[in-house]
Amino acid sequence: MEDSEKRIRHYSNKHQILLVGEGDFSFSLCLAQAFGSATNITATSLDSEDELSKKYMDAMVNVSMLTRFGCDVQHEVNVHTMSFDNSLSLRRYDRIVFNFPHAGSRFFGREFSSNAIEGHRVLVQGFLENAKEMLEENGEIHITHKTTYPFSDWEIKRLAKAEGLKLVKESKFELSHYPGYTNKRGSGGRRSDDNFPVGECSTLMFIQKRKH
Repeated sequence: MEDSEKRIRHYSNKHQILLVGEGDFSFSLCLAQAFGSATNITATSLDSEDELSKKYMDAMVNVSMLTRFGCDVQHEVNVHTMSFDNSLSLRRYDRIVFNFPHAGSRFFGREFSSNAIEGHRVLVQGFLENAKEMLEENGEIHITHKTTYPFSDWEIKRLAKAEGLKLVKESKFELSHYPGYTNKRGSGGRRSDDNFPVGECSTLMFIQKRKH
């Protein structure tokens, strides 16, 4: 008998899911607990395992639980080069997810500066450029992002359009939708394990434009 589908918001245990830029891996664990398994999830972060253990108090416990759920956990994955990483690129994904992308601690407190905004755009563009090469035919790229100024000036929809991607849905994001998920500042520094105020934000969902 085929296993029944289990869902949490936009995600299903029938999807092959790639999560990038994870902080303490609590979002990945939230999905795994909702599905009762994580054999369909690949969860990655830019941090090395050593950096992860130093930055986030709960990260190693979360990773251990994910592993027991059957998750493929990978460290030191750079979104700018991930489509060339054989441990990832030989597969295709139904959902590729980047929650609250951020270009690093050097921009904390300077989010209004043109340098910060450009740095964030470069990060998002690099992610989109790689992610679109890793999608299943009907797959989606999801970016959860603050919608208020100055974050709105990242112009993520424009960046996606330039990469040949089409916005199919924009859904209001609420932390309460994902029990156990704790958003982290990350990006180095003493406050990596701190939460940040989410405020008004949405999950943007993109697909590849059909080639005629």
